[in-house]
Amino acid sequence: VQLQASGGGLVQVGGSLRLSCKVSGFTWDPDDYAIGWLRQAPGKEREYVASISSSGGRTYYGDSVKGRFTISRDNAKNTVYLQMNSLKPEDTAVYYCVADHYFRTDSRWSRWDYWGQGTLVTVSS
Repeated sequence: VQLQASGGGLVQVGGSLRLSCKVSGFTWDPDDYAIGWLRQAPGKEREYVASISSSGGRTYYGDSVKGRFTISRDNAKNTVYLQMNSLKPEDTAVYYCVADHYFRTDSRWSRWDYWGQGTLVTVSS
């Protein structure tokens, strides 16, 4: 099972980025899993960012990103996106995509079945 996050980079305050999470290698129906995003800034605790259900019909966001970030998925491409707008310096972190059979809103690795390498987002002021 592989979760490949991409799309990170350097952006100025107020700018936008779109992260992608390509999912492959699932032994069950690839549509039958929920995907989440977590992030971790240097020296800080891991933080929950967002989740989307297997169908895409249910989403949930952490308080710090609500109204600015949007999670979506294209099951035909086995890809989940995180559109990040109005970026702030405190959004600087490594962003990880995670997957589980159940819809979760948890920042702990142990609560997710799968996770991948992260992608670095740096917001400069």
